[in-house]
Amino acid sequence: MPLPDFLTIGAPKAGTTALHAALARHPGLYLSPVKEPKFFLTDGPPPAKGGPGDSQTYREHIWRREDYEALFSAAPPGALTGESTPFYLYDLAAQRRIRAMIPGARLIVVLRDPVERAHSNWTHLWSAGLEPIGDVVRACEQEEQRIKAGWAPFWHYLGLGRYGRQLEHLYTLFPRDQVLVFRYRDLVDRPADTLDRIGRFLGVETGVVAEVPRENVTAHPEPTHSHRLLSRALRAASAAGRFLPARTGEALTDPLERRLQQRARSRQPLTWEQRERLISHFAEDVALLQRVTGEDFSDWLRPRERSGGLVGTRPHGQRQARNGRPQT
Repeated sequence: MPLPDFLTIGAPKAGTTALHAALARHPGLYLSPVKEPKFFLTDGPPPAKGGPGDSQTYREHIWRREDYEALFSAAPPGALTGESTPFYLYDLAAQRRIRAMIPGARLIVVLRDPVERAHSNWTHLWSAGLEPIGDVVRACEQEEQRIKAGWAPFWHYLGLGRYGRQLEHLYTLFPRDQVLVFRYRDLVDRPADTLDRIGRFLGVETGVVAEVPRENVTAHPEPTHSHRLLSRALRAASAAGRFLPARTGEALTDPLERRLQQRARSRQPLTWEQRERLISHFAEDVALLQRVTGEDFSDWLRPRERSGGLVGTRPHGQRQARNGRPQT
């Protein structure tokens, strides 16, 4: 069976879920029914353990080649096939695996302001009760220790946003005409033009898909005593769940997640003080990104003039996606 013709490889929390859904509407494209198979992240089975909730993520890896190829078996004749795993850009070994297996693949890269991306990533895990630190800046300061402890890439709030290093390596493996790079804000502000740009890049008819589905706002529970207790219970249940069948583990964690989402606010914007402290982690890489791409990203080093994105309103109590199913 054929391997995919194209991949959306990054970045997490940059609208790749919405983009996957939009591209799936194009009659000339066939997107994998599993949005994020993660096939190229390992050479075999995923690790047995990691950070809070990582066991759920690892259970969902599609790592056997026959299972991966089967994702594209229902593609109609002549359709281009693709999948979206936004961690491929960050994982340099994954880049090399893609090059070895499908050297002709076309690669789609969506870049988001790295500070906003890190904050969205942290909020996702805080809201799910898995992030133990209630401040994004302090959580980022723990990244090196978490990586050493084997926590999964979704916890790498800073590393995932260092696109300069990632693209510099990617361009040693793939010619630039096989890589399409654009900004998350292009999806937000100019969805029709951006989808047509992707269509031209893939060589399919343009003007067919003009909208990107709206996504839900990540809820932001207050750091109350109740939230701390529920979060600890959820992390303990997640840890226990790795020794249980998947459905049994979900039966332990699902009620706790629903409780966490009750009466939670929408995601709160960063203060300038927080943003300024996080910018320092990205300034050097932004300079590298500008050299690698020849484009100007200096606005990422300044205060945000506005916020917002591919979002809708999440009713209080509506279930938030787990770390095991991150909406990246």
